[in-house]
Amino acid sequence: MEPRNIQPGREMSKDVDKLLRRIGAGALEELTRNIMPYWIRNMPDRNGDGFYGRIDGRDNVVADAPRGAILNARILWSFAAAYLRQREPLYLKMATRARDYIFRHFFDDLHGGTYWSLKSNGEPLETKKQIYSQAFFIYALSAYHAATGDRESLERAITLFRLIEKHSFDKERDGYFEAFTRGWGELADLRLSEKDANEKKTMNTHLHLLEAYTSLYRIWPDEELRRQLSGLVRIFADRIVDPATSHLNLFFDEEWNCRSSIVSYGHDIEASWLLCEAAEALGEADSISGVALRIASAAHEGLAEDGSLFYERDDAKGHFDRDRHWWVQSEGVVGFLNAWQLSGDKSWLELSANLFEYIIANLVDSDNGEWFWSIRADGTVNRDDDKAGFWKCPYHNSRMCLEILSRQ
Repeated sequence: MEPRNIQPGREMSKDVDKLLRRIGAGALEELTRNIMPYWIRNMPDRNGDGFYGRIDGRDNVVADAPRGAILNARILWSFAAAYLRQREPLYLKMATRARDYIFRHFFDDLHGGTYWSLKSNGEPLETKKQIYSQAFFIYALSAYHAATGDRESLERAITLFRLIEKHSFDKERDGYFEAFTRGWGELADLRLSEKDANEKKTMNTHLHLLEAYTSLYRIWPDEELRRQLSGLVRIFADRIVDPATSHLNLFFDEEWNCRSSIVSYGHDIEASWLLCEAAEALGEADSISGVALRIASAAHEGLAEDGSLFYERDDAKGHFDRDRHWWVQSEGVVGFLNAWQLSGDKSWLELSANLFEYIIANLVDSDNGEWFWSIRADGTVNRDDDKAGFWKCPYHNSRMCLEILSRQ
């Protein structure tokens, strides 16, 4: 994690300094006393290599659950990034365990790229080439290289970048296609999950390519990579951000016609700061700050009275999901903090601090560790969805803590 200047050229007032110290101390405590220990204690497979595929919402290990690419890549990223900052030997041990398992089982030695999922014994299960997951392996391997200097991790990340550019980049219309068969052929069902639209291009995949390419560019400043990363920033500004609302449009056909009406508050606020991170890496921080603040302001529409962020709405279908998902709250803390850094408006910092305190009071499982999946609209804790699993990983919440600490 690279440190970020808080307010260059400005002296902080006492109340601002107090807020920053409070959430900084809370983030360090949460990272080192709760989040990382939970994964170290519970997730490694006691009878084999790698990590279990699932722990349910009541902290029961499901030993025979499939093992997802996203979960494993995010475990690697989280522990590599935490080790880079904290230099805790246990974090390096976990990161190396994740890297070794990924190298042995997730990489497709025949066709290149990585599988979507494995059986619990490490054999390939779903062999499709989802670009979203290729991006996460780039992100994770880049972090491991940054933390350790491991050359093979960098080389594999570069290879994945070149495969994405060869097979997924749309040279005629710009952007990236979603998914392919194991042999990189056309695939009928392109979706990440059942709730997604089956469209050729999505905001979500482009967002995490942006994230991955930013991380790779920091350790491998290649000219083609720079060009493609700059192009991703432009795609968000010109095609994905709705010019009327400043929310992100989520699904598109291959011609970039919008195919959805959903507003995702978590993705809005996450994109607002990841775009800044990409522009900073390119040395063009000022180019995107106005867009980022507009996106953050759009996400602000999803705030509840208690300072938390609702999940999503779809006015066209009369749908409003008022649940407070763990990852949305994590991204809100960072996004609002970033908006304060961009604008100097203390109200953004207060929103970030209030949301952090909501998380600690409501989402943190003080009895068993980690966070619950969500708080339901009626205020009850959701124990039905996983504590750890295909999508519930130590990524959004550990990254929130690391971002807070890097901005102190």
